[in-house]
Amino acid sequence: MPAIFFGHGNPLNALDDNAYTRGWRAIGQGVPRPRAILAVSAHWYVPGTHVTAMDAPRTIHDFGGFPPELYRVRYPAPGSSALAERASALLAPTPVGLDFSWGLDHGTWSVLVHAFPDADIPVVQLSLDERLDARAHYRLAQRLAPLRDEGVLVVGSGNIVHNLHTFAWGRHSVAPFDWAIRFEAYAREAMLLGNDEPLVDYESLGEDALLCAPTPEHYLPLLYVLAMRTPGEPVAFPVEGVDGGSISMLSVRVG
Repeated sequence: MPAIFFGHGNPLNALDDNAYTRGWRAIGQGVPRPRAILAVSAHWYVPGTHVTAMDAPRTIHDFGGFPPELYRVRYPAPGSSALAERASALLAPTPVGLDFSWGLDHGTWSVLVHAFPDADIPVVQLSLDERLDARAHYRLAQRLAPLRDEGVLVVGSGNIVHNLHTFAWGRHSVAPFDWAIRFEAYAREAMLLGNDEPLVDYESLGEDALLCAPTPEHYLPLLYVLAMRTPGEPVAFPVEGVDGGSISMLSVRVG
């Protein structure tokens, strides 16, 4: 299976028909049907490593101030205790908690509702341990690579550039900030060259990187996808764009 990073952006994308959501739909149609999906979302950023293990994960509306119809969206995909146990085993000796309370947050369902609209593929979420640095996350993700050969689609959902302090709120169109363009271009080039090291050590890349990822949770899911690559494996960018000047909607496909 490939591994996919989705730049998920605004939760309203779950309802919209736009270039991003059409791109997500095309991604879902263009990959082999997964046996299951393991999702790493920016929005489950907690102390510790956990996997959802319930049979029917709930749809979490983890946001406020949006139209009522967004809160009515449900993504009733089944869970998979077998995948939760398998992921836990691969991540050993890191302790992994089997979670029966979280569910699917909007980082996961707002893209899957377009990519796999039938919601008939089991989905398990893996948390991001807020106590770990980027390198530790990358090494953790490498242990999950065997899942690709087992029919599991590993999905990361966040944004390579995510700065809400500079975001142009509202629906008017604005030009991307220069620092957002520069950092995304740098990241693309590194990915095409197969050079993960500077992207893992992104905090050393200077002011552009710090503006693009002022907090780590939206950036880290990218590393989970990059860590899945085999040497020489192709990388593609099936969805592109910058929303509000400072949210990159770039999607990255490995394999």
